[in-house]
Amino acid sequence: MEEEVEKAVFAYLRKKGFRLTEIALQEEQTRLSSDASSLSRSESDAAKYYDGYGKLRSWAYNSLDSYRHELLRVLYPVFIHCFMDLVAQGHMQEARTFFQTFREDHEMMHLRDLQKLEGILSPSHLEEMELARLWRQNKVKIRLCQYSYELLVQYLHKTQSLAMLGVINEHINFEVYPGQPASMSDDSEAVFLIGTSQDLAREINQKELHWGLLEDSVEERMEKTLSESDKTEVDGNKEADTEDNNKKKTDGNKHSTAVNNKKKKDKVVGATGKTIRSESSMVSVPPRVKPELTLPQFPPEVEQSILEDLRNRVQLNSLALPSVSFYTFLNTHNGLNCSTISHDGSLVAGGFSDSSVKIWDMAKIGQPGRASNPQGENGSMQGMHSLASDEAKRPYSLLQGHSGPVYSVSFSPFADFLLSSSSDNTIRLWSTRLNANLVSYKGHNFPVWDAQFSPMGHYFATASHDRTARLWSVERIQPLRVMAGHLSDVDCVQWHPNCNYIATGSSDKTVRLWDVQTGNCARLFIGHRSMVLSLAISPDGRFMASGDEDGTIMLWDLSTGRSVSPIIGHSSCVWTLAFSCEGTLLASGSADCMVKLWDITSSMKALKTDDSKSGPASRLRLLKALPTKSTPVYTLRFSRRNLLFAAGALSAGS
Repeated sequence: MEEEVEKAVFAYLRKKGFRLTEIALQEEQTRLSSDASSLSRSESDAAKYYDGYGKLRSWAYNSLDSYRHELLRVLYPVFIHCFMDLVAQGHMQEARTFFQTFREDHEMMHLRDLQKLEGILSPSHLEEMELARLWRQNKVKIRLCQYSYELLVQYLHKTQSLAMLGVINEHINFEVYPGQPASMSDDSEAVFLIGTSQDLAREINQKELHWGLLEDSVEERMEKTLSESDKTEVDGNKEADTEDNNKKKTDGNKHSTAVNNKKKKDKVVGATGKTIRSESSMVSVPPRVKPELTLPQFPPEVEQSILEDLRNRVQLNSLALPSVSFYTFLNTHNGLNCSTISHDGSLVAGGFSDSSVKIWDMAKIGQPGRASNPQGENGSMQGMHSLASDEAKRPYSLLQGHSGPVYSVSFSPFADFLLSSSSDNTIRLWSTRLNANLVSYKGHNFPVWDAQFSPMGHYFATASHDRTARLWSVERIQPLRVMAGHLSDVDCVQWHPNCNYIATGSSDKTVRLWDVQTGNCARLFIGHRSMVLSLAISPDGRFMASGDEDGTIMLWDLSTGRSVSPIIGHSSCVWTLAFSCEGTLLASGSADCMVKLWDITSSMKALKTDDSKSGPASRLRLLKALPTKSTPVYTLRFSRRNLLFAAGALSAGS
């Protein structure tokens, strides 16, 4: 019917001589038919992506168990590129349907990226969004064993899925290795974008790193002194044994002999225990390195204090867990931003949203304040006495000077100084003896999230919203080094025990290790799925732990730059981490109101016995979980005697 009408119209136009009108009508008909065929073809192309990915997904999930974890690595990059191809071709409705249908498969590992990509509503967004540009401009490299790769190629040839073949050929490179598939490892090592930070990490992590301890360090000298004193004590016990035997022969007093023998035995056991302790700590001796900074010398009384702590140090392991002393801040849940504890637990400091810093002396807690006469000769004197009375009754020292919320506080090694950093872009140095501000350091352009003293004091490091970390000396108001390289906020900072390196954690989900001498990045660690909030480095300097916003804890080998044991440690942000003095235990504190103790020894042993394996050695073993009922854990610290200190603010309404 329509064809007859068209013929009649064209005949009429020719009869009347409307040649131009006839040509225009023919062109319009050709365009309409072309659009109709293009629409049907585009709908068919959109369906190919949906069907092709669905079949590839089913095949991967139904493959052999030993190869499944490798083949599943292919799905996420293919999913992302199928979605972005549909968007680029203008099939927005089909792209949304595809995204919502298959996103659940990838939410556990890639939730934050999916939340960003969900905001793509038009083809122009692909160019505007940084994450989308990275995916479209760089290829993905995926590690597969030879047999897994052959299985994938056979499937693609068998199904002749052109859409999947096109995506894989255009956007994915395969790194094929011989032999059987490696143990299930983290995707950060098995799947990464070429030309991005993952690729850069491989290049950086090939650099030589001197992770050992300092030559002639204080603790090394103290341990030698301890071993010598233990040896002297054992020799003295041998002489006492000889004297007791002679006395036994001459006296014949059995009761007295038994008592003396018991005393002697106790002495020997105590001395032998110390000897075993020092020997066990030296089983795996870390290499010694020279300091790159000019480090201060500790005075004799300080070294004597360290020696006393070492003498009384408790040896911890999976069977001997530490005692925990928990400091709870009351009525400060919404105001307390950070806290720190001195090495011996005698002082506790907190940084508050009202820009103040408060220090509590544990020895004075509970003691009555000095009474002042509330009455005076006149009104002004009465006001002064009242103010003095208020200050005397306060259980803390109030330090005021910042003009914005305080985000970090850090004691010097012997708690004679305190650092604080704030949203006012400054770091302040306070004297805990004078309760006064000594210096205000200015250099960052934005809020300073963290500031930490070096293990030897004198130097400190800071982390800021301006994406840099900086190295400072207390005697200079300008930074000594500026360490730039993170792509987002630097949220936390931690010193290496030998003071030659500084570790930083960032909102860009990476951890970096910086050389203090050059200011260059010496290691780049990639694997976290959210912002890194806490760091700790083992006492021997080889291992580093990092905690993130999702509750994941990762243990890294600094010598190789590889992940040792990634775990889901908590159900919320990991705000603090601490290694025990001998490095056998790791303590973690979280917003989920839990302190957890992890066995590090098993992971280290597995790593040393099988360094050649590409996957993680083993998962960290949870030794004990200590709930705090309703107190998020802000900070953890092991004393030199291996007592674990913790602090947090009691939640509102508890």
